[in-house]
Amino acid sequence: MLIPSVIVLILFHFYPLWGVSLAFVDYNKFRGLGGSDFVGFEVFAEVFGSAHTWQLIRNTVMIAVGQIVVGQVAALLFALMLYEVASRKFRRVVQTLATFPHFLSWVIVGGVLIQMLQTTGYLNDFIESIGLPRIGFLSSPEIFPWTIILSDVWKGFGFASVLYLAALMRVNPELYEAAAVDGAGRLARLRHITLPGIAPIVVLLACLSMGSVLNAGMEQILVLYNPLVYETGDIIDTWVYRKGILESQYSVATAVGLFKALVGFTLIMVSYWAAARFAKYNIW
Repeated sequence: MLIPSVIVLILFHFYPLWGVSLAFVDYNKFRGLGGSDFVGFEVFAEVFGSAHTWQLIRNTVMIAVGQIVVGQVAALLFALMLYEVASRKFRRVVQTLATFPHFLSWVIVGGVLIQMLQTTGYLNDFIESIGLPRIGFLSSPEIFPWTIILSDVWKGFGFASVLYLAALMRVNPELYEAAAVDGAGRLARLRHITLPGIAPIVVLLACLSMGSVLNAGMEQILVLYNPLVYETGDIIDTWVYRKGILESQYSVATAVGLFKALVGFTLIMVSYWAAARFAKYNIW
């Protein structure tokens, strides 16, 4: 039963590791990988000696951290509000509607967002109709990162709230009854029972999200960005795609991709250490 999975793992995960050596050679497509001249770390020195590379890292970290922080806060608040709804039927309808966008591809969602947010889009038509200037959601370098962050949060907060809702369901209801008898109001019960009850899962998700600091959502940005917002919207993954696939600079793209992989691996290990240290979560 394991043979097909092992074959897939070898073909698509282990065998391609040979391509990592592209980062250490001056690749010549006519001579092949084995016949290209070995240059050591010259490609890395060239790439990381450029200010543009550090700008890419800054853009990636800023967008990714924004998505993580705002997304987790939005999911937590949504779960808390949904938990307070008395009608189970209404709760299920709202949760289904909020979760549905998560299962749509960014190609579909991006097409809708472009129609809504472009300078001549429906949202800007409404903004202009109430006497305000049009906003460059997809063309302003200052606004575009927030467009990416908030659209990602809108798409994923419903699904992300599932874990928080599950944690809320595990809080002992007798604690709420005892607190109500003692005269505790809704805010007091939230502060002294609900939040402490779900604190472990909040800490766990915060720790595990550290491993995604360099993953700012390639598919989303690839669909929504354009040369006007490269200054603040271009991230490591999209730059590697352009350099490696569109411009055939394989050594440069591989060097940056390898750097991201090593940093991502380190962050994942740190996140699991933090989860074990602060949330008592272990996978081994």
